[in-house]
Amino acid sequence: MESKLHSFYKERIAQFTASSNRLQNQLRLSSTIRFLVFIAGAITIYFLSDFWQYAILSGFVFFGAFLFLVSRHENLKRKRDFQIGLRDINGKELQILDRDYQGFPAGKEFLADDHEYNRDIDLFGTGSIFQYLNRSVTKDGVISLAQKLNSNDIKDIEKKQEAVKELSGKVDFRQEFWATAALLDRDRDPKSMLGWVKNYQAFVPKVFSWLCWLWLALSILTFTLYFYDLVSGYIPSAVFFVGIGITGKYIKRISAFSANISSLELFFSQYSQLILAIEQESFESELLVGLKSQITTDGTPASERFHQLARAIGRLDQRNNMLFGVVANGLGLWDLKQVYTIEQWLQENALHMEHWLQAAAEVDAMSSLGNFAYNHPHYTYPTIVEGSFQLKASQAHHPLLDPKKSIGNDIDISSGEFFIITGANMAGKSTFLRTVSMKIVLSNAGLPVCAQEVTYSPIKLITSMRTSDSLTDDESYFFSELKRLKYMVDKIETDRYFIVLDEILKGTNSQDKANGSRKLIEKLSRKHATGIIATHDLSLTEVADEYDSISNYFFDADITNDELTFDYKFKNGVATNMNASFLLRKMGIVDE
Repeated sequence: MESKLHSFYKERIAQFTASSNRLQNQLRLSSTIRFLVFIAGAITIYFLSDFWQYAILSGFVFFGAFLFLVSRHENLKRKRDFQIGLRDINGKELQILDRDYQGFPAGKEFLADDHEYNRDIDLFGTGSIFQYLNRSVTKDGVISLAQKLNSNDIKDIEKKQEAVKELSGKVDFRQEFWATAALLDRDRDPKSMLGWVKNYQAFVPKVFSWLCWLWLALSILTFTLYFYDLVSGYIPSAVFFVGIGITGKYIKRISAFSANISSLELFFSQYSQLILAIEQESFESELLVGLKSQITTDGTPASERFHQLARAIGRLDQRNNMLFGVVANGLGLWDLKQVYTIEQWLQENALHMEHWLQAAAEVDAMSSLGNFAYNHPHYTYPTIVEGSFQLKASQAHHPLLDPKKSIGNDIDISSGEFFIITGANMAGKSTFLRTVSMKIVLSNAGLPVCAQEVTYSPIKLITSMRTSDSLTDDESYFFSELKRLKYMVDKIETDRYFIVLDEILKGTNSQDKANGSRKLIEKLSRKHATGIIATHDLSLTEVADEYDSISNYFFDADITNDELTFDYKFKNGVATNMNASFLLRKMGIVDE
């Protein structure tokens, strides 16, 4: 049976496909009209060649009409690409709903060996939660999303939840924001652009703030007088060539500036649309209202300021048309006027741009979180309680497991408690550890979690589950384990953490491992640490007899009629069935 979400996204795909096709047809018509205007202009000028004044006038008229049609054609292309972007966004949602997401960006660049948990719980990398929920489009938005998952920040969770809930319901806003962001120049790094803006030194003198207008007025006056035979042609010619000379004095610097700033035109233009989308949207949650307030400076919206800059860059780019450049600079010092306008903008707004870009990145990142919540309406927002740590959840599942196959388990652990989990290979121990870890990470980010009736008192997470040796640092596996455990012990001295351990001290012999593991658990218990450890070493469970704060749980395996089965249920007690020997024999690796 097709879900409501599947139907919803399919309807939107059909809608945006129809819109993009309609705009494509308009583009074909626009190309034809543009060609006909060009031909008509050429023919008109040819037949008026004996009347050069009218030929020039007609040339300006047809040239203006042609520029208008070019601009209109580009606008149609942007509208078509926008509709295609919306279509593709909904197609991506359908693909991920079908659990086909491993071809999307995995965020491996955000993995860090010295992080509290991100290498252990499938947070980044192929098949990770980041790959599953990330929809952010801007470079800074992707980074912001990764920082939210990596932050271990337990402050203001309820405010985060409010923002996620609000964005969850704003499907049109989220998708239109992303479709707009998809049109950005992906090769342009906002941080490098921001650095260039902050460090730019102006070179056009202030006198050109008014001299350009004066020169244009003088040119119009002299050419008008010549047109009516009131002055000699030498006078408007002199004005024209002096204008060329003034511009020529700065031509090298203008050309270098134009090359730099013109590559940013699309970036500024599209970012103004991103900012405009935020400005036009109504928000109620405190975090989103705060972000929106960052994009108004001295009463002028940032989108308008960005748009002013993009328009000025566009005007400067007209110099690349040889005919227009020569005429406009001779008659009105065009290049100097546009460079001066842009330089003034840079000086006035350089310090504010960082806040504008940050707001856009934050909205981009939080929209990914809102989208995750929208796609999982049956997930539960944890009820946040103050005081000592507690995590209580019924029917908790891992969000990356197929819900048709996943088995839910109850979780109930409080401050100072430590669970020792035993069980056979493949029985579900490691998955349970990652399920609990993911509940903490997603809850801290303000997201709903795959469970029912969740109560949570915030805590930071720290794990040791996937230690590896280091050939580059000439470290053995065992030494890497010890470094990780030392890192963990030092961390819990300074802050409150939930500890997750999976089969520690694997790099030493069984007896040494058992003794070392026991001493570590005893030390953690004496420090009133909270957490869980999974182990195959049944002797470690004996420590629960000596400490009231330590409890034993297990995942069972059943071997009946020479068949191995698991129920993946979290149970109180110690495992009795192990399966390594059975699997070795079953797979023909060893004899009976």
